[in-house]
Amino acid sequence: MSIIDADPSAQHSSGERPSVLDDAVLDDAVLDDAVLDDAIWSSLTGAHAHLAEGRDLVRRYQADVAPFAAVRTWDDPGVWDAIVDLVGHGAEFPAPPESVALPSGWERGEPFAGVQLVETERLRSRPDDEAVLLGAADVPEMLDLVARAQPGPFLPRTYELGRYVGIRRDGRLAAMAGERLRPTGWTEISAVATDERYRGQGLASRLVLDVAHHIRERGARAMLHAAASNTNAIRLYESLGFTLRGPMVFTSVRTPAGS
Repeated sequence: MSIIDADPSAQHSSGERPSVLDDAVLDDAVLDDAVLDDAIWSSLTGAHAHLAEGRDLVRRYQADVAPFAAVRTWDDPGVWDAIVDLVGHGAEFPAPPESVALPSGWERGEPFAGVQLVETERLRSRPDDEAVLLGAADVPEMLDLVARAQPGPFLPRTYELGRYVGIRRDGRLAAMAGERLRPTGWTEISAVATDERYRGQGLASRLVLDVAHHIRERGARAMLHAAASNTNAIRLYESLGFTLRGPMVFTSVRTPAGS
């Protein structure tokens, strides 16, 4: 299961490696912030607890909000039964680290390489006068844009995760961006998407800076994820003042089939 976002310009490249960490603008506190390694669990037990289902050991977002789930710890032997109790048999769930052995009947999926980016002092966030708030009435347009631009998972109630904004052109939603995961002290920028008819105008960059501005106004810091192969997206985010915190590997396991 992935929390990776696609390239906001919808152009992918797998022949280049993402750039290295810029230590000159990334402090050690960010590198060592363990909450960023477990952003989903922190969100589900913190700012998004009202959108979660599950118990103390395993939680996930409600089905029409987001397709993400997490565990408190993989060291508790009861975690496997708790996962099955929550998602059922023959279902997918985020995989544990490779160092954690799977019980009999569990299957590990193919890994997917991603990166995590965080804001730096170079980020010049600012509100955008053309950005409009998006809500329940805009969901059909948001879902349509996501289906065409494919920026990552977006469901009918995903907009409830945070603040979503868009820019309209010719009466239609031309671009959008918003907030997704909210680990303690941080907020993830996500759903960065631009209609192909309006690409090349800098709309995505403007919305990312607007979203980052309001995140900072709350006293939080901005972060985001991208596929490691999405070098266009990584370059865009770095040009705006983000930098790579490090690589991340996303994959899933399938729970055993029912008897």
